[in-house]
Amino acid sequence: MGTTQLETVPEPKYWHLRTVLSEALDSEFSVGEILPNERDLAARFGVARATLRQALEQLELEGRLQRRRGVGTTVAPPRMGVSVGTAQHVWPGGPHDAWQTLDCALQVPPAAVAETLVTGRDEPVHIVRRSRVSHGQPVAAELLYIPADSVRDLSGIDAPSGAARARAVLRELQRLELERQENTVELGSARADDARELDRLPGAPVLVVTTRFIARGRTAALSVATYRADTCRLTFGDSGGVEIHHGPERHAS
Repeated sequence: MGTTQLETVPEPKYWHLRTVLSEALDSEFSVGEILPNERDLAARFGVARATLRQALEQLELEGRLQRRRGVGTTVAPPRMGVSVGTAQHVWPGGPHDAWQTLDCALQVPPAAVAETLVTGRDEPVHIVRRSRVSHGQPVAAELLYIPADSVRDLSGIDAPSGAARARAVLRELQRLELERQENTVELGSARADDARELDRLPGAPVLVVTTRFIARGRTAALSVATYRADTCRLTFGDSGGVEIHHGPERHAS
């Protein structure tokens, strides 16, 4: 049997430009800075605007650039490492929790959530809404579903909704002894609500991290966190928590 020789494929022009642009981002621009318009960039590097767009789109996929509505193309902040499968188990809302608590409402959850929580389909649960910000830009949105049985004593708070109500729910949740937590990760598309909160277009790629918090042998809370896929990357191991990665690691995919 003969051996097939693969022909050397020349590097596409847009890919070479992507490398040149990446180096320019490191040396000439800072996080959040707006890039010159496409016409000026194409003239600077001596390429067609179609080639430039391909290179910019590739850098956006890699998380180096962000295209923001009404602003233009900006240099993206370092990617956020989402730590999955760690040995450190903590309730949300603890002292080192970087999420911002926004709101809380007592509502009937989606059917799939009710099934996971083993609550009745028409039984309302506490839904805490939180967000995660990096360099002033939203990178993740979370819905935390908590059955009433997990937070029985809320007599000290009269607010029916809002951030104060949410913090009270999280404080009461932390009274339970957390046995373990289970994480699952999948690639998804931003729904209209998530896209608006994350400053993305509907349908943009996102990472959906679902966490079951187990206490008393059952699911005491369920977190569905939606991360921007262009600014986040997954890390595995026992490092714990969510870390912001700076320097050369920002290029990781």
